[in-house]
Amino acid sequence: MAEVKHLTMAELENGLDHIRQSPKEQGVVAMIVRRPQKGKREVLAEGTLDLHEGLLGDDWREKNHKHAQEDDPGFYDNQVTLMNARVVDLVAQAKERWPLAGDQIYVDMDLSIANLPAGTRLSVGAAVLEVSALPHTGCKLFMARYGLDALEFVNNKTGKSLRLRGLNAKVVQPGVVRTGDVVRKM
Repeated sequence: MAEVKHLTMAELENGLDHIRQSPKEQGVVAMIVRRPQKGKREVLAEGTLDLHEGLLGDDWREKNHKHAQEDDPGFYDNQVTLMNARVVDLVAQAKERWPLAGDQIYVDMDLSIANLPAGTRLSVGAAVLEVSALPHTGCKLFMARYGLDALEFVNNKTGKSLRLRGLNAKVVQPGVVRTGDVVRKM
């Protein structure tokens, strides 16, 4: 992995214009990452999104059972997480460090609340996802990997409205997703 320093808030904010130029209607899948177990990451050329399991082979279901039961409303709302590729590229500073963010699908697309309100459906390859109202926020692990300023950058008022940390979604139509596939607002 490349040696990188944590960026300052000023350096991060300098990247906002580029992030705001992300495509609004149609983007592209830049990376797919499966988390088979805690602390492990597998970069995939393709993955299958399933109605009940999310990204097949990912540990989402196991982690989610620690906090909720399947019959709880919203159980599936964080089945798949998407993060803007421009944001992760900025905070990670090297593509090989993107998977450390812990998301499954990295897309070059505007994920802001204004562009993709809760309930919006996205076709992602052959699958369809529905954007959840459940916020996706940075945590201590995100801070450890990318720095305190990066955590504050994604969690401040602007960061939350732009969903710089990403968004939660659930699978509403299963299908295969490949790196390079189109992501389209439906």
